[in-house]
Amino acid sequence: MIKIPFVLGVGVGYVLGARAGRDRYEQIARLAQRTKDSPTVAHAADAVASRGEDVFKAAKGKVAQKAPDWVPGSRPDPAGAASVRAG
Repeated sequence: MIKIPFVLGVGVGYVLGARAGRDRYEQIARLAQRTKDSPTVAHAADAVASRGEDVFKAAKGKVAQKAPDWVPGSRPDPAGAASVRAG
């Protein structure tokens, strides 16, 4: 008995929400596009990316110092290392 009013309520809510939802979605999409195209946001994104690269390089250097065997290319390969690994 309760199922019929519940299903009708869900259906009406879906229809009304879909109509209002599309307009709201378009509004949010326009705002997101304007934000993405903003020179201020682009400058901030570049700064964050640059800082991220610096942090990554510093972390990689610290790991290479602490555990040189784990980081490829951090320690020169001895001449006989290839034959030792293969054998």
